[in-house]
Amino acid sequence: MAEDPSKHIKEFWAEIPRANEDFLGSIRDWKNVHLAIDEETIWLKGFTIEQAGSPETHQLPDFIMYELREELLFKKDALVPTKKMRTALLWRAIDTALRLSFPASNQNYFGISEQVQIRLKESNEEQPVIALLSRLDNIKESMAAIATFKLERIKWTVIDDNALFLGIPLLSFPGKTYWTKNGHLLPAGFDFEFKNLSTFLQQKYNNEEDGWLLWDENGNYLALKENDFRPLSLSSFRLTEKSKEWS
Repeated sequence: MAEDPSKHIKEFWAEIPRANEDFLGSIRDWKNVHLAIDEETIWLKGFTIEQAGSPETHQLPDFIMYELREELLFKKDALVPTKKMRTALLWRAIDTALRLSFPASNQNYFGISEQVQIRLKESNEEQPVIALLSRLDNIKESMAAIATFKLERIKWTVIDDNALFLGIPLLSFPGKTYWTKNGHLLPAGFDFEFKNLSTFLQQKYNNEEDGWLLWDENGNYLALKENDFRPLSLSSFRLTEKSKEWS
């Protein structure tokens, strides 16, 4: 008789203190994961092998991942079980069980219980860029040579001594490029350390979807409204350049 292949499918459970519930926002989009609450502990199950070993789970505070074998919970690579599987738990999908809320934070710091800073990290995934940040004094001579039709789909705004251009195709100016994710403008080649947080940050700080959150590599952001931008034209650029000289 053939052996049941389901016996070789690994099943992963995990636990985290209820006090650290807010940190689970980073994996809330993992709809295959289910959650249950037992006194002061949150239990989770249904992880894939990739999720069980992912950076998102490794970085959760006081988070313990187990492999379930014969109703016993084993820590990774452990030969003896840590505890028995919990029973009589009420399980719900994690995306419906977690509250969609964030505590208050200051302008350049996103805090989850004011304990963790939102960070960006280098990403190997290539993303199409839609924005360019250039210093005004580096592009003022080149602007006059740009054909009018190349400006038609571009909006722009001024940030200190820089011009932020939004739209494609991008202008061929020197500067820093950005890609978009859930209302965020992220530096090319970077993504959030906790990728799934982008949706929640957008809902919290740009819920009306009337602008962008512009990020730098250090995790600082600048909120920009849609009405901060205006159509790009040579005349609007020259007027802005003159106003900067007079100020």
